[in-house]
Amino acid sequence: MNCCRRAAIVAVFLLALLSPAWAQDNDSASLRAQADAGDAKAQFALANHYFRGREVPQDYAQALIWYRQASDQGFAPAQNQLGDMYEHGFGVAMDYSRALTYYRMAADQGYALAQYNLAVLFENGRGLGRDYRQAFDWFRRAADQNVPGAEEEVGFIYQCGFLGSRDYAQALAWYHRAASHGNSDAENQLGFMAKQGWGQPQDYVEALTWYYKAAEHGNAYAQENLGYLYQHGMGVETDYAKAMSWYYKAAGQGNGDAENQLGWMYQFGLGMAPDNAQALTWYRTAAAQGNKNGIENLQALSAKLKAGDGSLWEAANVTAVHAVNAQSERRSRIADLRRRIAELDFDAQQEENLAAQMEKPASKGAVGAVMSTIGAVGAMQFRLEAEKYRAEAARLRDELAQMDNDLAARLPNP
Repeated sequence: MNCCRRAAIVAVFLLALLSPAWAQDNDSASLRAQADAGDAKAQFALANHYFRGREVPQDYAQALIWYRQASDQGFAPAQNQLGDMYEHGFGVAMDYSRALTYYRMAADQGYALAQYNLAVLFENGRGLGRDYRQAFDWFRRAADQNVPGAEEEVGFIYQCGFLGSRDYAQALAWYHRAASHGNSDAENQLGFMAKQGWGQPQDYVEALTWYYKAAEHGNAYAQENLGYLYQHGMGVETDYAKAMSWYYKAAGQGNGDAENQLGWMYQFGLGMAPDNAQALTWYRTAAAQGNKNGIENLQALSAKLKAGDGSLWEAANVTAVHAVNAQSERRSRIADLRRRIAELDFDAQQEENLAAQMEKPASKGAVGAVMSTIGAVGAMQFRLEAEKYRAEAARLRDELAQMDNDLAARLPNP
């Protein structure tokens, strides 16, 4: 009798764990039922659906409601997301003070992403005075949890000497650690330090190696740096076609230096016939980003073309206006693709993290065996979701690569 009763209790316990706490169906209706029942993880997941517009219309107001409910239960990821909404003004008035409050609530619980976001607020002085000591402390805590962006930031603070003397040895160590975790900014910085000979002998070959790694990971700064090396023949043979190809990729992500360099190459015919309309196009695009060199070059070229009867200006300006609009549309499309890819990668990582939590060893005994079974089933569901997100991200990356290929086919032949 007792054995049967015990089995029934375990069965009910099993259903309770599989349904309210760990969603087997990630559709909005299922999440809503669990969220209404008070499950913080479900409330957070439902808020994510509204925030991203997944399976429901995008609705920041609804996202805010559910993030707050999860946050009120002390759920650190929801607190961090509320900080992000207040920092960037998603559905609420931008409020750095509230952003800091929510980030700190999550950071004090040891939530690494919130520690990183809190550090960024202190580093940039958003809503408060810039404080590199506080920034460093929070970056370091996140870095100790292997957050690649935080590792790179620790290296950058050492490189720049924001807390004292520059320490290139420490900077290199942290950049290498971040690069080993796939951080493209760290890869780019390693290239820059090799090029400058900071903390090591100057080495253009090593600089190129790191720039290529970062550029192939989509880093616009590294793409612009590669273009500059090829344009000026630094460590490589001068190759204007390769320079333009890398500049175009960086410009597609809004890199003002690359846009200015494209204007310069078109103006002076580096590898092609001079083209004032294209030069105006790129100087204007760079100037619109606030790029100092782009602004100055635009003013100088405009004055030169307007001299005399103004016919050169009229001919170049009409074409340039249309080209700027076309480039703006292309850049917006690239930015949207990269944003969606980043979101999908983040969602996939969240699912993997939840799967890892489910797979943690359970206690010994009969209950432990049941918990292990539950964990294995739940983990599989999360990993399936992660694979779905990664597959969609891969599709978008292919689309992005095709845009680069189409652009390369249209580049002028030197």
